[in-house]
Amino acid sequence: MVEPSLRVDVEDGETRARTPVIDVHAHAMPMPLLRHLAREGRADLSSLAEHAIALDPQISGLAGWSRIPVPREQYDVASRLAAMDATGVDAQLVSAPPFVVGSMCEDPDLVIDVTRRVNDTLAQFVAGAPDRLFGLATVPVGHPDAARELARCLDQLGFAGASVGSFGGGAELDDPVNEELWGELSARRCFTLLHPSRASAAERLASYYLVQLLGYPVETALATARLILGGVLDRHDLVLCLAHGGGCVHGVGGRLNLGWRRKPAARTTPELPAAYLAGLYYDTAVFDNRALSRLIEDVTAGHVLLGTDMPFDLADEVPLETISELGMPPGDAEAILGGNVLKLLPIDIQPAARRLVG
Repeated sequence: MVEPSLRVDVEDGETRARTPVIDVHAHAMPMPLLRHLAREGRADLSSLAEHAIALDPQISGLAGWSRIPVPREQYDVASRLAAMDATGVDAQLVSAPPFVVGSMCEDPDLVIDVTRRVNDTLAQFVAGAPDRLFGLATVPVGHPDAARELARCLDQLGFAGASVGSFGGGAELDDPVNEELWGELSARRCFTLLHPSRASAAERLASYYLVQLLGYPVETALATARLILGGVLDRHDLVLCLAHGGGCVHGVGGRLNLGWRRKPAARTTPELPAAYLAGLYYDTAVFDNRALSRLIEDVTAGHVLLGTDMPFDLADEVPLETISELGMPPGDAEAILGGNVLKLLPIDIQPAARRLVG
């Protein structure tokens, strides 16, 4: 077990609180939300004791009533804090997982209702540890009410930022229906986590857990390419962090550039597509230190943020070791562990730092 309280900085003989370790990619499914969905016939909680549930495909976007892992950390604050302590994480930006955002749902009223309940219950969840847990608003992309729900979450619920899916309401992220949302996010300089919320050609990914293992990284690359080629990143100055280290988007940057040079239909931007990638942020949840090192080399340590994907089974369970094993200069490591995101957030996470020194 890592003891965060033992890791402090000494400067000129004075002990000072170090920069807190902040995980920007962590999920929660609060129990009030799950119970509401169960009452509505949209959730089966009969396997909760086995740390799993099933959700209506309209909500989850998965085939059938697929089994979804739900460890206690997803809904129990005490368990969450114990897990954070065990991994040396001081604070988390907590977002809803893609299984409760209705990315593929064709009923807009259902999406808006569930989204509001997701945000209300997430606000209650993070209030259980207000110096360590900070909410990211679930924003219903593809729906005209998206900007309004964002404003409600930031102004009334006190969320630290937002989480957007890669698709919603039958529309891609560069669809005009999302222009008001991008404008609001940009105007507020709102930290935004882009998380894959579906997988294209899901029927081909039905085996071997490929929806999550392969479909999600590809989906992030697709969504990012549309933001670039659709001109969204030219029109709006977004504080955008891509989950899972951007998926496979960096692997296709050269191909996007080639298309920009040779295919008139792809030459929609004033700069090469890959140039836009350097202005985005990326979490560290890539699970391969060679790939993470290349990502840091490409975008610099100043654009990489700690992300674990906790508490799912596909999570980085040793995030401090992950960063330590990269052998970076201490300043770069501290920036990734928390310094970078502190500069991007409109809230005070210093209580999480003050607890580190006695």
